[in-house]
Amino acid sequence: MLVKHFCRFLLLPVMLMLGGCEKLVLLNPDGYVALQQSGTMISTTLIMMLIIVPVLVAIAIIAWRYRASNKSAHYDSKWDHSPQLELVVWAVPLLIIIAVGAVSWTGTHQLDPYRPLDKIAANKPVPADMKPLEVDVVSLQWKWLFFYPDYGIATVNELAAPVDVPIHFKLTSDTMMDSFFVPTLAGQVYVMPGMQTILHGVINKPGEYKGFSANYSGAGFTDMRFAFHGMSHHDFSQWVEKVRASGRTLDRSAYNELKKPTRAEPIHYYAHFGPDLYKRILNRCVDPGQMCMDHTMASDTMHHGSMKPAPAHDAAMH
Repeated sequence: MLVKHFCRFLLLPVMLMLGGCEKLVLLNPDGYVALQQSGTMISTTLIMMLIIVPVLVAIAIIAWRYRASNKSAHYDSKWDHSPQLELVVWAVPLLIIIAVGAVSWTGTHQLDPYRPLDKIAANKPVPADMKPLEVDVVSLQWKWLFFYPDYGIATVNELAAPVDVPIHFKLTSDTMMDSFFVPTLAGQVYVMPGMQTILHGVINKPGEYKGFSANYSGAGFTDMRFAFHGMSHHDFSQWVEKVRASGRTLDRSAYNELKKPTRAEPIHYYAHFGPDLYKRILNRCVDPGQMCMDHTMASDTMHHGSMKPAPAHDAAMH
């Protein structure tokens, strides 16, 4: 804790320069996963500053001591080598690299987006009977589609979750490589057509936050943003009922209309969505008559597995 506060003190000049921003989300997020990522970022910055700051101070001291007007400064024209100085020059950067590598390696494995959460806060393990909130995400041009399979609802450009509940995201894209990023929730992850990415996160405070695409994807990239709401359990239940009250259904034909490129798409809700729609989007078989990728791969696997290799011929037989 002391190190963390000291790091933030060292970053004070940067914070002052960013004083016009609403909130330094990356340094002080409201989600436990993002908070751990912030701690890793601050720790590595502090470690690097352990060599950067002394070097900058040494430059200033040497420049002042050996200025042209200082005739009393001793200058040794025959000096050419110092084992002690060489040790400092090579050992200190090496130790810095080892320390930064250790912190980064540990953080990378602990914060693996595919790894389910074992805590929802620093001293708050995930209860054994708590089921994570399932959210399926699809990147479209230029908007975000969210499925809630446990509730049978879907939304466009609005995401909501109850506080202190783990969120299990499954993400894919319809046409292009993209990047999903909610700074206060967790790190950004890439999404691609025909592939699925996993992300785990949690929000610990009620509030309204911003999510967006962090990967350039064309003319509508700047409008590819969505609202993320951290809610109490009661408010989240009310929000689900509000979505269900829309009465709209997202079937295959509605999806094909929705996926057409648009800019600054307004928030809208779907009370129902077609069965296996997310799975069909992932496997590239939304339109009737299309064979799903998973079926194609399964068929290829069975076909190749049934093909027995030809028996080897002994050269001595010829």
